[in-house]
Amino acid sequence: MHPKIHEYAERLVAKFPGNLKSVCFVNSGSEANDLAMLMARLHTGNQDILSLRNCYHGMSPYTMGLTAHSTWRFPLPGVNNGLVHVMNPDPYQGIWGGSNCRDSPVQTNRDCQCAVGCQASDAYYNELEETFKYSLPRGKVAAMFAESIQGVGGTVQFPKGYLKRAAALVRANGGLFVADEVQTGFGRTGEHFWGFEGHDYLPDIVTMAKGIGNGFPLAAVVTTPEIAASLGQALHFNTYGGNPMASAVGIAVLDVIEEEQLQRNSLEVGTYFLTGLAKLQQRFEIIGDVRGKGLMIGVELVGNREKRTPLATPHVLDIWEKCKDLGVLFGRGGLHGNVLRIKPPMCITLADANFAVDVLARAITESLPENN
Repeated sequence: MHPKIHEYAERLVAKFPGNLKSVCFVNSGSEANDLAMLMARLHTGNQDILSLRNCYHGMSPYTMGLTAHSTWRFPLPGVNNGLVHVMNPDPYQGIWGGSNCRDSPVQTNRDCQCAVGCQASDAYYNELEETFKYSLPRGKVAAMFAESIQGVGGTVQFPKGYLKRAAALVRANGGLFVADEVQTGFGRTGEHFWGFEGHDYLPDIVTMAKGIGNGFPLAAVVTTPEIAASLGQALHFNTYGGNPMASAVGIAVLDVIEEEQLQRNSLEVGTYFLTGLAKLQQRFEIIGDVRGKGLMIGVELVGNREKRTPLATPHVLDIWEKCKDLGVLFGRGGLHGNVLRIKPPMCITLADANFAVDVLARAITESLPENN
């Protein structure tokens, strides 16, 4: 093994708590989640894997079934084999939600009746239990996958405590819990280096990509030595995964995150950014929700704030294109493409955040003057 690969493996696993000390390198998030599915099934001897509706975990033939978006699904036989999609615990668009559900500086505009704990979290967890009771072989689950914050789905955050309880339920039924950190990892959420840490639980497998290489094709699966040993049942190989050049890039990324304090910057600038966007929500009726943590932010555009109906696509595109013309590139997400996905470089400044907020305000004003 090239010494650079070994050096990077040690640097990376040092960032993890517990016994998450084994790493397999691949090239993309789809590959990482694909491998995590294989590991979970081999280690547990079980077949069924759960994921949340509205999730995105990749587009390989294996992970396409895990992804629960009709817009990302091809009509291929066997895609859903052994895969179960469960109710998404979305405090804004879901059945249950309140004004104190999310771990975010900004909350929904829905009423909250909770005196102790989170009733929405309890209700969504009860729905998950129902799936285990009626749709799965008792005690024979392979895994459950969850993004710490849903990315492609529109920066959806879950009620406090949900993932921790879900992980315990999965383990009680013989399975492993997989944290998809492809978008939330490497300090982007600000408070923690890994998004799962904000949910107060320790996963059995963690997948990561995107920020791991800052644009270079690099991804990884981190797990325990016991789970990783399951791959020893047969030969397994990835031609380019964790090659020396990719490893050097990964080391450089970790160095820059530490030296430039980018996790702290994500927290400080991200919180400031969210606060500025929340002020726009008070000004424009079409901004139904502002959410996120650190520099993983979503702005949901609606046609009717009370009913939370998506803003019509032509209007969304007008605003989106206007922002681009004015100098800011926002992503789009959610099933209807009506959520502005804001996941900028972690080195952005307060001035950059101010500029983006001003551009969005101007784009809405010029595109939909009646909402001014």
